[in-house]
Amino acid sequence: MRATVPVLVMLSSGLLAGCTRPPAPDASVSQGFTLERDLAGSNTASGRFRNTLTGAERPFTARLNGRWNGQVLTLDERFDFADGKRDHKTWRLTRIAPGRWSGTREDVVGTATGYQDGASFRLSYDADLTSQGSATVVHFEDVLTKVAPGRVANSATVSKFGVPVGEVELTIQRR
Repeated sequence: MRATVPVLVMLSSGLLAGCTRPPAPDASVSQGFTLERDLAGSNTASGRFRNTLTGAERPFTARLNGRWNGQVLTLDERFDFADGKRDHKTWRLTRIAPGRWSGTREDVVGTATGYQDGASFRLSYDADLTSQGSATVVHFEDVLTKVAPGRVANSATVSKFGVPVGEVELTIQRR
């Protein structure tokens, strides 16, 4: 597990277990999170990955650039980790029905599924976090919630064989 800990943090979209509640939005937020509205354009993010087995944490910052064409949100994510490593991922999230999405990214196995859940958005997917030549497929559950104008909380859980192995907490801020 030790070799995969740094790799687990590479995913930007924070993740949250289905039984965990999304952060409570600020009372001044009149509209909940909407993928194509709240992630289009330039955003910055800061967060951390925490290995729930060892307690080790890995802080990071990210620059996000989203482009919405009316059907697909392309989200370019560039990560800078506190240990000096960098990563680049690109989501392609396609609206397949009102409130329903499918998505792909370089490391996603198959297709991610997303849906609007009241004021929050949930994204579920498996990712292949190959590290040092060893494939490690883990499951992510992301919850994105608008907590203030121009600010989104992204919480996530990472699991392997149904056992939680990590958490991601991320705050996304409009630039």
